[in-house]
Amino acid sequence: MAEGKVVGIGGLFIRSADPQRLAAWYRDHLGIAATASGEPTPEGEWVWMQEAGPTVFAGFKADSDYFAADRQVMLNLRVEGLEALLEKLAEAGVEHTHREGMDGVGEFARIEDCDGNPVELWEAG
Repeated sequence: MAEGKVVGIGGLFIRSADPQRLAAWYRDHLGIAATASGEPTPEGEWVWMQEAGPTVFAGFKADSDYFAADRQVMLNLRVEGLEALLEKLAEAGVEHTHREGMDGVGEFARIEDCDGNPVELWEAG
């Protein structure tokens, strides 16, 4: 009998006063096939088929200043072409609030979605 194990993240669910608006923000700005609960995207998609790659799943101390103290979770997205994406986001009025490079890890930029949730963009390097 095979041993049971988790093989990946199957979903991310974010509470919002306006789930349709939040899903549209992720679709329009980041190209993610985000949906409002129980509804497909306008293109009829139900899932986002992401590229395989590393995922960091980490707990942070309650008093960490790595992201906003009033938020329990921060989404980190792997990206290619971070500079180009930041330019595209800026043109749409989405400014980054944090930039950081980590030797051997890559480049990071922080934005917020339309509900104020922190989103970290990570280009491995």
